[in-house]
Amino acid sequence: MIRRALSRMAWALAVVWAVVTITFFVNEVIPSDPARMVAGPQARPQEVARIREQLGLDRPVAARYAIFAVRLVHFGTSEIDPKDPKHATCAAFGPVHVDLGRSYVQRRPVVTILAERLPRSALLAAAAVAVQMILGVAFGLFAAARRETVWDMATVAATLVGASIPTFLTGLALQYVFAYRLRWLPFDGYGKTTGAQVTALVLPAVTLGLFGAAFATRLVRDEVSAALALDHARTARAKGASRLGVLVRHGLRNALAPVVTVAGIDFGQLVGGAIVVETLFRWPGLGLVSVSALLDRDGPLIMGTVLVTSIAVVVANLVVDLGYVWLDPRVRV
Repeated sequence: MIRRALSRMAWALAVVWAVVTITFFVNEVIPSDPARMVAGPQARPQEVARIREQLGLDRPVAARYAIFAVRLVHFGTSEIDPKDPKHATCAAFGPVHVDLGRSYVQRRPVVTILAERLPRSALLAAAAVAVQMILGVAFGLFAAARRETVWDMATVAATLVGASIPTFLTGLALQYVFAYRLRWLPFDGYGKTTGAQVTALVLPAVTLGLFGAAFATRLVRDEVSAALALDHARTARAKGASRLGVLVRHGLRNALAPVVTVAGIDFGQLVGGAIVVETLFRWPGLGLVSVSALLDRDGPLIMGTVLVTSIAVVVANLVVDLGYVWLDPRVRV
């Protein structure tokens, strides 16, 4: 298992590096002039040339990539000196420094922007996955226990409707009911206090959670139904085990591996930013900042958001893969 974990970690690093490299060169071939955007449309050509030189955009692409690769992860002191130009845009993790440069538009270190946005996206992702898992497992077990009945067909129909409705339409409906009509929750925003942030989190988390719960319900229903049809489940029922006990112990337990896989992948993707939902609810996460970076052709910020998103997805998959050992002991062989 140690060899397996080390192998998966090596592959994870390789995947992240490949994604970042591809993004770097794709960003380079996009026809845009960051120096012109920084200087403004009325700037003189001399000013634009000076800014291009300051940003290092006058160098060949290979040279810029080499500088980016060397600066991305390097070693230094455990504390960052803001007055040191070589490390002013770094984030220190002990002696290891991570440097993503400075945003062309916001004129701030990219690591600072990501440090502000990442916890908010992670909070939204965790809340959405929690809603998804609670609803998906509950309704999936309900449908599996009443397979081929009216209740089962109603649950399947509801999941098809839930998976077909766009998230922005679900969000608008929730805003109308709970924010406009009932006035229980705020329309959007993030809130300045902990209580305000919790109430602002409810609607976007439920919006994402309902969409994911539709797929999770179908998955749990199918996996549990297949597990209950196996010999060991029928034998347990014949020996007098309760219906609920067989459903949970022999059905749900065998269905956990694929369910956790879906939850882990969804979490990694949502950490990268649920762009539509974050825009609708004005949730200040990575989704909003990534859209702004793309529209502004802000190269360093684009690289930062892609790096965080790829790491989130890869780490989520790595955790799920290693978690199979606990969920299914047969993987240990």
